[in-house]
Amino acid sequence: MKKLTANGQKWLKIFHLFFVALWIGGAFSINLKQFFIHPETGDELYGIMSTMDFIDWYVIVVGANGTLLTALLYSIFTKWGWFKHRWITVKWIILLAGISFGTYPLGPWLSGMAEISRTQGLGAFHNHTFLHNQKMLMIFGTIQLCTILFASVISVLKPWKKKLKSS
Repeated sequence: MKKLTANGQKWLKIFHLFFVALWIGGAFSINLKQFFIHPETGDELYGIMSTMDFIDWYVIVVGANGTLLTALLYSIFTKWGWFKHRWITVKWIILLAGISFGTYPLGPWLSGMAEISRTQGLGAFHNHTFLHNQKMLMIFGTIQLCTILFASVISVLKPWKKKLKSS
């Protein structure tokens, strides 16, 4: 397979970093909102929840999918490959797990909270589904943010030695 030129790799890195920044920035924004903004009216609650849902759909989903696409291009068209180094393998695990977990429980929990807050206002704070989703999002959304931050750190540090070749 033909590899990208040095200039092509620089452009790929720019796009990859852009999408990673979207994903991390969106996750960080949602985490900040859920822990530090406390609505006083039903309209405020719905406004907060609907903006969190918007950030999820139009910042996090775009960032995560863009990260996946550019990671695929990195693996195919550069020397880094798919599983050449342990740190790349760990990043693939984090990426695929993060997208899967974000798509299935995290996204639906958040969208469900937005819908409940739209129909029930502050009464959502007495809705068992809303409260469950809120708790799960606080716990697992924070874990998700930490894991994607960890993936960024290992991208810079490249901490593990190259995998041993099979005989």
